[in-house]
Amino acid sequence: MRNRVVPTELLQILFFVLAVLLLSTGSKAFGQDDKPTKEPTINKDSLQVTAYTFNDYKKSFDTWSWVPMIDCHVNGQIPSGSVIYAEFTQPGSGPWVKFDCKTEELQAGRASKTGGGGRDIPEDKGSLYTGPVNFAIKMRNELAGGDATLFTGRIKVVKAHSNEHGPKFVNHFVYYVDQDWKLPIGCVYTSGEKDSPMLNAAFWVRGDADTASFEPHLFYQGKEVGKMTFEGHEVEKAGCQPELENVTTHFVADSVPQKAKWARVTANFPSIRRFNKTGQAAPWGPPFLLSANPGEYEIKVLWHNHLARSMKFTVDADGKFDNGIAKDNHIGTKHIIVPVQIIGDQDGQWDRNAWKTDAFYGNPLTGFAAVP
Repeated sequence: MRNRVVPTELLQILFFVLAVLLLSTGSKAFGQDDKPTKEPTINKDSLQVTAYTFNDYKKSFDTWSWVPMIDCHVNGQIPSGSVIYAEFTQPGSGPWVKFDCKTEELQAGRASKTGGGGRDIPEDKGSLYTGPVNFAIKMRNELAGGDATLFTGRIKVVKAHSNEHGPKFVNHFVYYVDQDWKLPIGCVYTSGEKDSPMLNAAFWVRGDADTASFEPHLFYQGKEVGKMTFEGHEVEKAGCQPELENVTTHFVADSVPQKAKWARVTANFPSIRRFNKTGQAAPWGPPFLLSANPGEYEIKVLWHNHLARSMKFTVDADGKFDNGIAKDNHIGTKHIIVPVQIIGDQDGQWDRNAWKTDAFYGNPLTGFAAVP
């Protein structure tokens, strides 16, 4: 009598056959039609490309040089054995530097922070070049035999004298990437409790940023909303804090506009919620709900007690305010891209047209127009 194969054994055999079939297709490049999941993507809104200044050039300490650095978030999936890496190319000289970034296996629907370059690049790769530099962020998997390009872009590298004085330091230049394109581009989003998400916004400034110097306010149909008091004191007050600082690795001369510093600032509105499904209210009253008040909104930000930023957005009957710009441009984030009006002169000198060509490192936005 023949032995019967019980269901558990049959399943084990099927899984073994499936594993063999999957391994046999490992030599195919990423992105082919039979790949069950999509390639990972770069969250463009998180991507920061900067310059790291070396204190020497070809072992001479009389001249300084630079190499690139990157930091960003990658949206999964990242298969086992994959490595995120970056390549930089200088005009007229071809490939320049190539370096691996910290990479971890990632499931679809998740995100991971990565970055590399800078001090991890050998000093003999240091360059004196300034101007446009092309780069690409890629992923390779030598286990599967594939290679994919996740992002291509361009940076504009500038140099400025260090804050040292005297003829000995004439060639001590500090290198940085011009980030002026960021100033007119901001975002609005919600965060926190899923049943009562809070309104947030983010914007860039040029120069030093500290928590105490910013004061955000929200206006609905021309009137300020979200102000709450308890026993005569304001509670749930909106506030700002620097989220990311983009600075040089060495101090630059005082004559450099805003010391070549840029900072991303987030504004939080604890008393402003998209909706509130919790049914709960604080002792001082219920939050202001976007879903109950559709229409035009404006965020105004005071910086050192002077009006410095204005960001406008429109809320629909469901409390949503997606204008489609982030989705249409494959930004890779749930944040809603909005124009930022720069008011006053606290940002010093900056290029008001840079966003047209340099936005997201040479990937300007379609459907976006900066506010004059």
